[in-house]
Amino acid sequence: MADEYIPPRGTRLAGKVAIVTGSGRGIGRAHAIALAAEGAKVVVNDPGVERTGAGGSSAPADDTVAFIRENGGEAVANYNSVADYEEAGQIIRTAIDAYGQLDILVNNAGIAREGLFHQITPEDFAAVVGTHLKGTFNTCHHAVPLLMEQRSGRIINTASSQWRNPEGRAAYGAAKGGIVSLTWNLAFELRYHNITVNAIAPMAQTRGFINYNHPQVLAEAGIPAKKAGDELAANRPGGEHVSPIVVWLATDAAAHVNGCVFRAGSGKYGFYAHPTEMRTVNKDWRTRGKWTIEEVSRILPSSLLFDGSIAPFIPAD
Repeated sequence: MADEYIPPRGTRLAGKVAIVTGSGRGIGRAHAIALAAEGAKVVVNDPGVERTGAGGSSAPADDTVAFIRENGGEAVANYNSVADYEEAGQIIRTAIDAYGQLDILVNNAGIAREGLFHQITPEDFAAVVGTHLKGTFNTCHHAVPLLMEQRSGRIINTASSQWRNPEGRAAYGAAKGGIVSLTWNLAFELRYHNITVNAIAPMAQTRGFINYNHPQVLAEAGIPAKKAGDELAANRPGGEHVSPIVVWLATDAAAHVNGCVFRAGSGKYGFYAHPTEMRTVNKDWRTRGKWTIEEVSRILPSSLLFDGSIAPFIPAD
C-alpha cells in the first residue's frame, strides 16, 4: 500500500484511546489511521475474515498496526469477532489492558452476503444482522458502563444509505436500519453522561465491490437499480474521504453533536433528518368510535396520500 494516504499529524485526540472494529482493511483501516494521526492510541480490531464472514487471519489487523506505528502513531491489534458477545468484551478489554482507558468506540465491522429476499437463507440473514447490528450492540453493551463511569465518551456507529433507500439487500438494510435506531436510543439515554452517540453512512471503494454482481441480480429480477452505474466504478474514492468526520465527531469540538446520522464520502457530507410524522388525520374515538375500513378507504387517499409522495414504491395506475 505504498500510495496509501497518510493524514497530517495533529493533537486533537492526544491522550485519548480509541477502538475501531473491522479496521484491518477498507474504511475501518482509514478510520484507525486518521484517529492515530490525531494522537489517539488505537485498538485495531479485525478477525481478518473474508467479505462473507468466512475464514480468518491476523494479518489485516497486524498490517494496520504496523502502518500506524511506522507513521509515528500508537496502536495494538485485536482479532476478536464483534458478532460473539464474549469476544466483543475482549475487544473492549484490550483497550483497558493496553492503555488503561477507553474514550472512543467506532463500530465499523461488517460482512456482506448479497441476494434478494427470496434468495438469501436464514443463515445469511442471521450472519449479516449478527455482525452489523448485534455486533454494534455487543461492543456498546461492554463499553457503555465504562464510559458512564468516567462520564465521557464518543460512540460512532456505521449505518448505510440503505437504511432508508432499499436496494434489494434486505438483511443488510435491516441491520443498518437497526443501527440507526440503536444510535438514536443510545444518544437519548447517554446524553446526561457527557457521552455522544452518532452514526455515519459511508460511501467508499472497498473490497465489498470486488466481483460485486448485485446490479446484475437486480436486472435479472426485473428490478431497476436505484444507483447510477458509475457510483460503483473502480475509481470511487477510498475510506480516507470518510474518516475526517469520524475524527471530528470524536473530538471536543463535536461535544454538542448527538444522535445524528451523517452521509460521508466521495467528496460529500450530508445530514439525515429523523423520521417525522408528516401528516395526520384524527377521529375522536371516545365519542365517535373506531375507524371503519370504509372511512379509511375514503379518507386516507385524499389526506395522508394525496400527492403520492408518501408511497414512492406504489406503481402508477
